[in-house]
Amino acid sequence: MVLFHHKFITGGVMDKEKFNSLLSKANLSKKDLANQIGMSYGAVNNWGSNSEFPRWVESWLENYISKKKYDHIKNIIKDEL
Repeated sequence: MVLFHHKFITGGVMDKEKFNSLLSKANLSKKDLANQIGMSYGAVNNWGSNSEFPRWVESWLENYISKKKYDHIKNIIKDEL
């Protein structure tokens, strides 16, 4: 429970390496992410340099990656029917 509290309440747990890894897995650039979430590229680009990563970003990217995998599987099954 402490991890949950630290990760989701205090924020700032994710580092640049983790962020870049998740962006890569999501096949998103920082510009793509900014467009997806309705923020400026400058704000997204400052994360991890001039400001901490917002606490919701890691879970958002993980959910985005999972959704892409789910959609891919769904399309494979759909094509087989």
